[in-house]
Amino acid sequence: MLPRFVLLALPLVLAGCAGARVSDWPVKIGRPYNVRGVTYVPAAAPGYEAVGYASWYGSESGNRTANGERYRPRWVSGAHTTLPLPSYVEVTALTTGRTILVRVNDRGPFSSTRVIDLSHGAARLLGVEQAGRAAVHVQLVDPPERDRARLRRGKPAGARRDASPEQLAAWRSVLAAQ
Repeated sequence: MLPRFVLLALPLVLAGCAGARVSDWPVKIGRPYNVRGVTYVPAAAPGYEAVGYASWYGSESGNRTANGERYRPRWVSGAHTTLPLPSYVEVTALTTGRTILVRVNDRGPFSSTRVIDLSHGAARLLGVEQAGRAAVHVQLVDPPERDRARLRRGKPAGARRDASPEQLAAWRSVLAAQ
């Protein structure tokens, strides 16, 4: 027979283990929420695409993301205000054309000047770590399971095709017009 304190602590231990699991299911959309007077309405967003700015965050290591996972700054992840959690987006730096796959598992950025926040690992992989803020193109994608699995394990997904000079010019003009 187990001591009473072990029996009382067991549910807490098991709950902690469940929160550490990284999974794509269930996909969570969530209810509308308000941050600093702005209401955000999470929703399925087939065809989502945006041009704007990204920044990166990294000091929240170990905190829980909006979908309950532990935030790991070196992993390739991101935060978006309304996309379902998790979602997968291709993020392209408009300065270099470099494109990476990012797993969105958190809410943010809560700034009208940014369309996505990136983990430190994602910013490093994209080549925007030193800048702190970068012009980007973000597009919702449905990647192959092998890329999803790599990101769930903290590894970068397979290489993506860099954007062409023509595509970069088009996205830069969209950004300039905003």
